[in-house]
Amino acid sequence: MLFKQKMLGVSVASALLVMSGGAAASGFALIEQGSGLGNAYAGGAASAEDATTIFFNPAGMSRLSGNQLSLGGSFVQPSAKLTNTTSTGAALQTAGGNGGDAGSLAFVPNAYLVMEVLPKLRFGLGVNAPFGLQTQYDANWIGRFQAVKSKLQTINLNPSIAYQVTDKLSVGGGLNYQQIQGDLTSAVNYSAAAFAAGGGQLLTAIGGAGKEGVSTITGSDSAWGYNFGGLMNVSEHTRVGVAYRSSIKYIMTGTVNFSSVPAALSASAKLQNGAITLPITMPDTFSLSGFHQLSDKWDLMADATWTGWGVLQQLKIDRTTGANVQTVPENWKNTWRFSSGASYHYNDRWTARTGIAVDQAPVTDAYRTARIPDNNRTWLSLGGQFKASKASTLDFGYAHLFVKDASISQDQTAAGAGNLVGTYKNSVDILAVQYAYNF
Repeated sequence: MLFKQKMLGVSVASALLVMSGGAAASGFALIEQGSGLGNAYAGGAASAEDATTIFFNPAGMSRLSGNQLSLGGSFVQPSAKLTNTTSTGAALQTAGGNGGDAGSLAFVPNAYLVMEVLPKLRFGLGVNAPFGLQTQYDANWIGRFQAVKSKLQTINLNPSIAYQVTDKLSVGGGLNYQQIQGDLTSAVNYSAAAFAAGGGQLLTAIGGAGKEGVSTITGSDSAWGYNFGGLMNVSEHTRVGVAYRSSIKYIMTGTVNFSSVPAALSASAKLQNGAITLPITMPDTFSLSGFHQLSDKWDLMADATWTGWGVLQQLKIDRTTGANVQTVPENWKNTWRFSSGASYHYNDRWTARTGIAVDQAPVTDAYRTARIPDNNRTWLSLGGQFKASKASTLDFGYAHLFVKDASISQDQTAAGAGNLVGTYKNSVDILAVQYAYNF
């Protein structure tokens, strides 16, 4: 019975822990919003070039004249490949391969609208996805009892206002209504569970070694948060922005379902389909950005962003009946992201962009899992802008993220999930396009 409780706990906890192993920012955050990719999102809280400033710093809306609609999207392709060193497969199961490339291509859309209500007052609405993406391993890989598929989707609605207090200072703020949904799978080792519960007799009763199924977990919730910021014109050519986005607390509710449960194990309370809950908090962020017009041709920008990933210290997963499934220590740490960039204006219609960033991972070596084999990242970005007319602009950008090799050592032998030991080689490629229309 204790074995089956551990087995289910690992299945649910690891699945719901991190539902997107290949997000473009560290952890499972997404900052892919608008025209900033070409500059590695340097100066995000100070640039305020278009309506996407709603996400980075709503005070920046005060720099926009008239009304603007911005539509954009990013194709994000993470890669995560395990080099197996001394892994051992789950008990009474075939070992399996290395899992293939766990990265999955995702499209991350966004839309922003800014309207001039009064000469000093702006209203904005943003629709974006601040967390998410997907990973998926081969169904028969050696770590299938720890993770197979992990998918997270968020949708965030962000109505905002900005007010120009003086010629030098603007302030802004907004509310965030965010919905989250996760779909997750992992294999379940019925053979090991049967042997642990009833020895060879029960193992024989379910058909011997090699009996496994799939645990499928779904969950969702919605919650509110807020963001605010300020933008200061230090001089005619220099401005500084600060911005804060609040944490958002969820209590995800959903179900756990088991496929192909052997008849001899069907009465086990630990293997029943049913409802579960998981409290989880998305982190807050604070950004300090600078923008400087060096000349008529050159713009320089920089940014430092802190993310409060330390909120993820443990996961406590319960059935709605009150029984605790598992309490898992995670011990994530707060992180910093530093970036710098430059833009060169060839003429009135064409602008080139470039940028670099370093992005800390919240995951430590001791707690790295197959669902998020994350590590520190270095961004190299380039892009440009084409002004088709006074009313229309097209931005485009590309970034390659170099991810430090990530070691993993997850010994879940006692829970029937094997011992996963090796090194991940990871990378991320991002391609973004945005169209903005002024009216």
